[in-house]
Amino acid sequence: MTRFRNHISSHRAHGPAHCTLLTLTAWLAAAWMASAADVSLSTSPPESWHAKSLLAALGNMAAFGLVGVVLAVIGYKLFDAATPGNMHKEIVENRNVAAGMVGAAVIIGVCIIVAAAMS
Repeated sequence: MTRFRNHISSHRAHGPAHCTLLTLTAWLAAAWMASAADVSLSTSPPESWHAKSLLAALGNMAAFGLVGVVLAVIGYKLFDAATPGNMHKEIVENRNVAAGMVGAAVIIGVCIIVAAAMS
């Protein structure tokens, strides 16, 4: 029982501002979901990206692949610009393996986000 009281008292320590922020976040999430449900019911179904021929499928693959590579490079360059130092110089000129691993992780992370957005 003491453990439960400590848990409750720790929540009270945050004060009314914490509860107000949680309530506001919950209301905003509920409003967003309601508007998303309303929009999905009122719009017509989108055009399909499924290709009708092999040539169209190859064209779609090339276009999406090119967009994905460009977005991955942009994401890497934005990360390099947002962090102190020059990561590209560290990787290429100084042959810093740790910087290379961080750069690879950034590129993989951006590619996962781009792939999820494209599917």
